[in-house]
Amino acid sequence: MPLIEISNVSKVYKIGDIEVNALSGVSIDIGRGEFASVMGPSGSGKSTFMNIIGCLDKPTSGTYMLEGTDVGGLGRDELAAIRNSKLGFVFQGFNLLPRTSALENVELPLIYGGVQAKERSERAMAALKKVGLGGRERHHPNQLSGGQQQRVAIARALVNEAPIILADEPTGNLDTKTSVEIMELFTRLNAESGITIILVTHEPDIAAFSKRVLRFLDGQLKADEANA
Repeated sequence: MPLIEISNVSKVYKIGDIEVNALSGVSIDIGRGEFASVMGPSGSGKSTFMNIIGCLDKPTSGTYMLEGTDVGGLGRDELAAIRNSKLGFVFQGFNLLPRTSALENVELPLIYGGVQAKERSERAMAALKKVGLGGRERHHPNQLSGGQQQRVAIARALVNEAPIILADEPTGNLDTKTSVEIMELFTRLNAESGITIILVTHEPDIAAFSKRVLRFLDGQLKADEANA
């Protein structure tokens, strides 16, 4: 069974009397352990596609199955539980709490999950070491470089041991050298831990790190290509 099954999914937004087709009949399967990049110009539907996969939005029609569960039929609390247990999110802007240490930032998903303090600390420390930030646990975001802040964000996405990481332009605020380091980290996590990674990018050089490229245009999946 594929980890993710998207079947004939469409998404229509209503703006007054106008209907906007953000997605039109998209079908795709993504297996466990895949590393896929999502590409396309602004307005192509890639962000809507990622929002649906991330359980932040529901399709207007079609079905989204996540580990065999029909996500479209779930309520708000059930969707929140899936986001916290099965999905790790990494964003272009890092989204760290500025007055909170790296360790405390990484602990946040565990707090929402009701994990006790001692276990939270141990798991967050392990996640920070996994991304190369052992010894930086007490540093605040303003004491870390952009690349280090993104590593904290990746550790936060890993700490619940979710099977999927969704990364939205994760190198968009980073220089070329740091971008390569972050992509090498994603590649290692995918290879060593078998985590499924789905990454939005505008940059072909970044997409080249993935094993598969999904290209969107005008709300449709126009190409599904394997990377050499």
